[in-house]
Parts: sequence; C-alpha cells; structure tokens
Amino acid sequence: MRTCCIYAVGMSLAVKQSVKQPPAADRVYAHVKQAVLERRYEGGTLLTEGELAEAVGVSRTPVREALLRLEVEGLLKLYPKKGALVLPVSAQEIADVVETRQLVEEHAARRAVPAPAGLIERLEELLAKQKAQAAAGDFAAAAVTDRCFHAEIVRSGGNEILSRLYDQLRDRQLRMGVAVMHSHPDRIAKTLAEHEEILRALRAGDAEAAVGIVHRHVSWFSHLARGEVR
Repeated sequence: MRTCCIYAVGMSLAVKQSVKQPPAADRVYAHVKQAVLERRYEGGTLLTEGELAEAVGVSRTPVREALLRLEVEGLLKLYPKKGALVLPVSAQEIADVVETRQLVEEHAARRAVPAPAGLIERLEELLAKQKAQAAAGDFAAAAVTDRCFHAEIVRSGGNEILSRLYDQLRDRQLRMGVAVMHSHPDRIAKTLAEHEEILRALRAGDAEAAVGIVHRHVSWFSHLARGEVR
C-alpha cells in the first residue's frame, strides 16, 4: 500500500475519473435487454420512453437510441408515439434456433472426443453451479449457466467460425431458456440429468452417445414449438 498521501489522493482522483458510468444510451440498452432476457419485461409488454427514462435516470433521447438498437436485434418492435413492444418468442424462432443448435452442437460433441481433462473439469463445475442455481430457484442464472455448458463444448472444437456463429444465438437461447424454466419447472431436473449424461459420454470417450444425447436434449425445444410438451 502506498504511504505517500499526495500520491494516494492523486490515484484516488484518477480512479474516480476513470470509473465513469457508461453512456446513457448504453445504460438504457443494458437495462432493457437484461429485463427482456430475464422476462421481467415479458413478451407483449409495451414499454414507453418516459417510463424507461425515469427507471434509468436519463433523458428520452438516449432511450430512443437504445430502443433502436434492441429493435435491430429483434427483441423489440417500435411504434411511433406509442412505445416499444417486447416481441414474444415465436414458434418459428424456436424452430430456427433448434435447427442451428443441432447442427453446431452435434458436430461439436463429436469433435470433443477424446475430451481433454480441462473440458471435463469445466463442465463439472458448470453442472454443479447450475444445480445450485436451480435448487435456489434462480432460473435466470441457471439459464445462463446452461448456455455456458453447451458453449464450452462448442469452443472445445477449436473452430472459431462455429464458435462465433453459436455466440450469435446467445440472447435467443437465454430468453428461451428462462421462459422454459418458468413455464415448465419440471424440465429443470431433466435438463440437469441430460447434462450429466452428456458429461458421462464425454468422459467415456463415446462420441456417438454424446451426439445422440445432445440431439435428444436440444430437440425437446422443437417439441415445445409444436405444442408438444414432453
């Protein structure tokens, strides 16, 4: 620890200056996006500029900028003089995400074998974390960890293009995951059990078993999109 008071004061001022709040539009963007992904703003909710400006403590101008960014990302639909509608997750969106996930994740599961010790250890950590989050009823956090579990397997293949493609699905996956956990709480136990199966297959070096479990695990969402609850 520095003993020079003058230096310490100077450092303190420098830290205060460097730790600035993000720009107002970025704060609104982060606030709304997190609330949408965690379903605090559910599909069908109409958000107004005034309400958001008050909630974040900014003027309406950065609110408009943030909402435009979120509309481009497909989370909102703007209606002039009315506000922004939070778009519900559609059956088509679920089907598209499932199809893409199956292509990427089944390929990644096959490439992950033989699984390095580091991958197995990381998946074990994530599984234990997700179990604790699910037991505590923290569905938003459990959905994030769920997504991380699968992303680790994808990244283990070393294909940067596939990893980036998979990362582009992140927000949609998180939103769907939270929605499913809330509407089908019984699914959480099955999800954890299937993660255990995937991990067991990777430990055993059984690529075909890992691919089959991943296919079954991800396909459940397509049954949900068709209204088939399994």
